[in-house]
Parts: sequence; structure tokens; C-alpha cells
Amino acid sequence: MPLPYSARQAFGRILLTQADITRLDTAAIVNAANSSLLGGGGVDGAIHRAGGPQILAECRALRLSQYPEGLPTGQAVITTGGRLPARYVIHTVGPVWQGGHQHEPQLLAACYRHCLQLAAEQQLASVAFPGISTGVYGYPKPEATRIAVREVRQFLQEHPLPETVVFVAFDEESFRLYARELAS
Repeated sequence: MPLPYSARQAFGRILLTQADITRLDTAAIVNAANSSLLGGGGVDGAIHRAGGPQILAECRALRLSQYPEGLPTGQAVITTGGRLPARYVIHTVGPVWQGGHQHEPQLLAACYRHCLQLAAEQQLASVAFPGISTGVYGYPKPEATRIAVREVRQFLQEHPLPETVVFVAFDEESFRLYARELAS
């Protein structure tokens, strides 16, 4: 699984790269979605634009059949990858940061666990994560990074799949935070 760009590091079964998640050739990429599942800004909008109408059609079907009120925070669902190099997109709704007093850490941890569980159930060899909730949802990057790394490490210790998890940093600050957390 070649990763683009020169900024990348390996930490056992975990890889770190600074890249455009929509260009990764992993079995699945994770979409930091909003509860509507119908696209939005940030990584959500980028995934929907790059993946094309097939992702949106499957998200609409999920809304009609299972989630008429929207996907709850902390949960995850899987769709096709459409035109993306990744075969699948795992959509999860991260918490909006409200000072850490509205169960945000538990909800963010649940996002990672549910995405990894879906990947394992689908027998996917690799999955790539953006920084869930660290954009417009305002989750502080250092805390979000600690939760992400902790949850992924714990899951990988207990499960053979996915074989590889990729953390995709959007910017240099995020790359440094992940690298520091993964090295500890």
C-alpha cells in the first residue's frame, strides 16, 4: 500500500502520513461526517466530491432505512468508496467540542472503536483515519490525538484486522502531534 508524499512514518501496524485522505489506496478511509451523512465541509465534503454520487446515494439510502434522524455521534456506517482509490468509506460522527463536559472523550473514543470494528467485520486489511472532530467541531488536537492513538493501539492488540491503520495528518502540526504520541 504505497502512501503519497514524503512525510510518513511507521509504528508497527500503524502508519502516519501527511496527505490527502481521498488519494489513499487503503481498503477503507474514514469520513469525519456530520449526522446527516449527506456531505458537508472539510474532509466530509472532500470525500463526497472525490468519491462521486454513489457515496451520496448509499448515504441517502442509509438515512431512509436506518437513520431517519441522522447517524448518532460515536456510531459508524460503511458505504462504497465510489470513485475513490479506497474501496469503502466508513462514516462516523465525532463530537462537537463543548469543553469536555458533554462526554466528548467517550464519544470520540467510540468513533474509533466502531470504525475499527466495522473494518474488522468487513475483513478489511487497511483503514485510514483523519483527525476526527479536530476541524470545525473544535476538538483540541492534542487531546483528540491521544484518544485516537490509544483506541487504535488497544484495538490492534486485540484484533488481527485491520492489519494496518493509517493516521492521515492534514497539516504539519497534526503530523507532529501524531508522531510524538505514537513514539511514546
